[in-house]
Amino acid sequence: MAGRTGQSEVSNEQTRSADDRRVTESAIATTELQLTYSDGTNAVNGVSLDVPEGEFFGFLGPNGAGKTTTIKVLATLLKPTGGSVRVNGFDVTDDPRSVRSSIGYMAQEVSVDEELTARENIRFACEAYGVSSGERTERIDELLDLVDLADVGDKKAEEFSGGMKKRLDAATALVHDPPLVFLDEPTTGLDPKARNRLWEYFERINEDGTTIFLTTQYLEEADQLCDRLAVILDGAIVEEGSPAELKRRVGGEILDVNLANAESERAATIAREFDAFDEGATVETTEEGISVTAEDAREHGTDLLVALRDADITVTGFNVRAPSLDDVFLAITGEHVEDLEDAAHLENGDRQ
Repeated sequence: MAGRTGQSEVSNEQTRSADDRRVTESAIATTELQLTYSDGTNAVNGVSLDVPEGEFFGFLGPNGAGKTTTIKVLATLLKPTGGSVRVNGFDVTDDPRSVRSSIGYMAQEVSVDEELTARENIRFACEAYGVSSGERTERIDELLDLVDLADVGDKKAEEFSGGMKKRLDAATALVHDPPLVFLDEPTTGLDPKARNRLWEYFERINEDGTTIFLTTQYLEEADQLCDRLAVILDGAIVEEGSPAELKRRVGGEILDVNLANAESERAATIAREFDAFDEGATVETTEEGISVTAEDAREHGTDLLVALRDADITVTGFNVRAPSLDDVFLAITGEHVEDLEDAAHLENGDRQ
């Protein structure tokens, strides 16, 4: 990656002035961030975050929870109505220009110009971000190689697949080598192969020192990529920690039992009345059968299977596993994340 100095055509005096305005080493620091729309809707309600430089930070929640609204405030696309917000040391309200020059932003919708080639799209972004003319050719080649588009750099973007357009969009957000990049659901709608290629790309730039703030609906993505996560519901953060820490808070192990017939409710009743499990055990019905979370799920799981068989309930499969992030969502909200996404109703596309 190219160095972060010399990327913008600003004077040394302007650079020193901007540096003087930096007051923190955190990439993102918010205290009681509020965003209330003119109709009175509290989209963000008291969000406090501290994201250190170099961290890969995940921001999770269902549609309508406040993810995109928060990221738009951090990227200076929306003005907060309360609280304090600093990005790369600059106040987003008092010094939005310095914030914008120090970040990259990849929105949910791809913003590449399909009439231009990949190379031309990146060159246009270089001009917009003030990358010096003497550095542009090297920077364009570097980014095309980084996102695996070097062999199609002179083809128009209209010929690209959805995954290729996403990778090109990511490259245009990084032309000025920003220390912080916002990724708002960057892999939504991509097939698994294209998604994995973007994951590798994001991991690579993070290893090079770039701070990444990611919103995503894919819990596997957050689990694999993120150092730390925050879960937001109804505009407020309800959980925060590393993926491992959040999963430990669910507690115990999970026994998934698959049943042959529509016996989930009866099986769940038997499991809830099964006194071999610890007192904190919980039972949920699933599409395949039931799911039991208990500290001693592995120890007494076979006893439950025997009890189900004695009740003439046919078990077709079972598995004992550690909690997943989807189990974290279930514990927080009472629903799986995909159910929350399906149920979300947006009155305004910006209010995500």
